[in-house]
Amino acid sequence: MLRCKWMGLAENIAKVRENIASAAQRAGRKQEEISLVAVSKTVDADMVEAAYREGLRCFGENRVQEFLKKSEVLPKDIEWNLIGQLQTNKVKYIINNGVALLHSLDRLSLAQELQKECLKKNAYLDVLIELNIAKEESKSGLYLEQVDVFLDQIADFDRIRLKGFMTVAPYTDDRMYLRKIFAQAKALYDAKKKEFPGFQYLSMGMSNDYEDAILEGSNMVRVGTAIFGSRIYK
Repeated sequence: MLRCKWMGLAENIAKVRENIASAAQRAGRKQEEISLVAVSKTVDADMVEAAYREGLRCFGENRVQEFLKKSEVLPKDIEWNLIGQLQTNKVKYIINNGVALLHSLDRLSLAQELQKECLKKNAYLDVLIELNIAKEESKSGLYLEQVDVFLDQIADFDRIRLKGFMTVAPYTDDRMYLRKIFAQAKALYDAKKKEFPGFQYLSMGMSNDYEDAILEGSNMVRVGTAIFGSRIYK
């Protein structure tokens, strides 16, 4: 049964790595510049461990509760990324608890709670600011014109270490439009990196569009379905 669940996993991972390398080459970049976050939401811990045995070390979870359950039983050298919208009442569960990077800082109230909890636990947290470039009502994130005000608002939050931006592009087959969205994120990243030397990551690109994202400058892609197959929601 377990062997059946894992059938194709190694091939999927190899294919994603091959695509990343190809896109990086076309963009005049090195594959090593692109970090792969394997999005393991809804995926059982045993399958995550199988992916770990294939060499993956960075996994992304949407829900705090799911992250907590998996992190208890999986290898301790996994770099856990939280990529879903984070509720303020869940912040206390992630500080000093194995989260390497939060991708979804999207509002002042969350920043305030992160700063508060980090101070309480004498901790720091690496975060990405989430962008909503296409202004989709169904998605969280800051509009481009809101970023400067937000950066000013959190300027004194010394426990939050800003590492860059994350964005989720619209789900569309219009690759020109996708490339435009990604290019806007890259332009903002490049501009702000001059002000914030700690910026390291531009997290954009998912299973359906990560190659286009890499072509436009992404250095971190979040790939789930292309690795683990279609989601099974309980």
